Amino acid sequence: MSLPRIRIAPSAGHPDQIFDRANRAAGDGDLDRAEALYRQLLGIRPGHAEGHNNLGNVLLAQGRCAEALVAFDMALGIGLDHPSVHYNRASALKEAGRFEEAVRAFRCCLVRAPDYVMAYNNLANVHRGFGQWDAAVAGYRRSITLAPEWTRAQDNLRATLQAMRAVGVGEAALRHALLWRRDHPEQPLARHTAAALAGEEGDPRASDTYVKQLFDAFSGEFDAKLAAIGYRAPALLAEAVGAVLAPAADLDVLDAGCGTGLCGPHLRPYARRLAGVDLSGGMLEKAAARGLYDHLEEAELEAFARTHPAGFDLVVAADVLCYFGALDAILPAFAAALRVGGWLAFTVERLPDGTSGWSLMPHGRYAHAEPYVRAVLETAGFSAVSITDDALRRECGQDVMGLVVMAFRG
Repeated sequence: MSLPRIRIAPSAGHPDQIFDRANRAAGDGDLDRAEALYRQLLGIRPGHAEGHNNLGNVLLAQGRCAEALVAFDMALGIGLDHPSVHYNRASALKEAGRFEEAVRAFRCCLVRAPDYVMAYNNLANVHRGFGQWDAAVAGYRRSITLAPEWTRAQDNLRATLQAMRAVGVGEAALRHALLWRRDHPEQPLARHTAAALAGEEGDPRASDTYVKQLFDAFSGEFDAKLAAIGYRAPALLAEAVGAVLAPAADLDVLDAGCGTGLCGPHLRPYARRLAGVDLSGGMLEKAAARGLYDHLEEAELEAFARTHPAGFDLVVAADVLCYFGALDAILPAFAAALRVGGWLAFTVERLPDGTSGWSLMPHGRYAHAEPYVRAVLETAGFSAVSITDDALRRECGQDVMGLVVMAFRG
């Protein structure tokens, strides 16, 4: 007669249990607890290679690059010659500013895992930092080929091509953009970027997918980037609104294309109810964190405006219509969303005098001629109270000139 087998679960102090608890803490974002547990594990079992690697990830997430590198080197030294360890080590070297070593480490990762998408992308980021444009583009394009739906690499490639144009290698940027569009015609970023760099007319407006991809990718650094280029549209529109309205907190206000809510502080004094709408969920999360809006909604602007007839007294669109070429649909939609006696304030980038209509510019946004803006406003039922020229931001050392428009719906 055989005796029954007895299975004893490991105690809470067993290395396997500690490792599992550490991994759960790291997954929950409790980095201090995760670090303590990994160190407890490694005190019991110093040769636990995965423990060293995971501790390195926790340290890297805290910005402790030197300590993270020690942990990754320990994992490799013990024998965990895994692509992800080389990738993690390369990321730590990159964050520490040791770029040439980071390049070698990313390449070690890719030798072991030729389809490691994020390694191609981050290696390309290093090349871009050195101005090694062709190598950067090659890395992003490889990432896009391996993962066509991963939008981060697409946005990195778009930004790199625009940077190439800005530093005087526009012909190479155009060549790469046309190849990108040829290979991935289904990608809105590829189509729009190629059309802009090629000087093509482009679509009458940027696609919803293009705008959403662009700003979801940009949301985390949006405010800092705009501060760095002297972004003035919210302040200019606040001045225009203040010239005709008193901040009596008695209006229903729509921040159309609200982004991270940079207009919110300017609009809140006018609003009994402040709503914001944007295509980018990432941007809306930032706007919600300001605590200024009564309602935020992820939606396309024209559709939102059409479904809220006579819902607002003031609509403000700061640097939003630069993603529309033709304005003959969106301005009537704004008119429909306004009550009689309501106001529309917006900015657009300005085409030079003597031009007409609208044009897709090499930087990927649309610019408009003042006569065209006035004509569409009139057709939509607005009276253009004021249209003034002013600098919206600085790019490549030059002012980006725009039109600041304040219009009345009679």
